[in-house]
Amino acid sequence: MCDLVSNMELNCEGLRCPLPILKTKKAIDSLNSGDILKMTTTDPASAHDMSSWTKRTGHEIVSHTEASNIHTFFIRKE
Repeated sequence: MCDLVSNMELNCEGLRCPLPILKTKKAIDSLNSGDILKMTTTDPASAHDMSSWTKRTGHEIVSHTEASNIHTFFIRKE
């Protein structure tokens, strides 16, 4: 269990690529630098997709866990 505190939560469960990335980008854009977004998704490709996206955009995956086919990401805005 992750005890990180997020500034916003985004549920992308049931959505497939590219929707989790698009919704995450929109949510991150509304946050301040240093804020943390908690995003959950059931997309099995999300681990690779989110890693690539954060490397490209400069944001940081603070935590990524997977349980019962639900990926939970805590992403810090650059």
